[in-house]
Amino acid sequence: MQLVPNEFFVTSGSAISPVSDLNAFDLALHRAGVAEQNLVAVSSVIPDGAVAVGYRELPMGAVTHCVLAQMRGKDGDTISSGIAYAYREDGHGGYVAEGHMFGCKEELDRELRRKIDEMARMRGIVLSEPTIVSEEVKVPSGQYGCTVASLVFCGYRD
Repeated sequence: MQLVPNEFFVTSGSAISPVSDLNAFDLALHRAGVAEQNLVAVSSVIPDGAVAVGYRELPMGAVTHCVLAQMRGKDGDTISSGIAYAYREDGHGGYVAEGHMFGCKEELDRELRRKIDEMARMRGIVLSEPTIVSEEVKVPSGQYGCTVASLVFCGYRD
């Protein structure tokens, strides 16, 4: 059996926790709406015919394929994570770039654009203008923080 996605959505969240970076990660996933799924990281290909849809609530415990970016920090760090995706101009699917860094959202967005541009250059193709979704948080002193961004596959071909 081959699973070929035909729908996806992009979501993001950020959080602070006084307890741990794991708790900040869990809360960031909750704010992104995907904390109740079993996330399975996949690489960066959007199949032919797959379309972006609005956020979909998924069943609790569902094995959920996604491209996931996350960044964890503490004690005054500024952290960012994000997703960029673009479709091939020839109509044959698209690609996803994820990124994370100690730094601001604007810097990360520039890096994500460079990554998407390089994916197109390496393949000798033209991509549409990328869609970029990213999060930034400045972690208060004595706290833990996390940002997440994810392209979540939520529908599959029959």
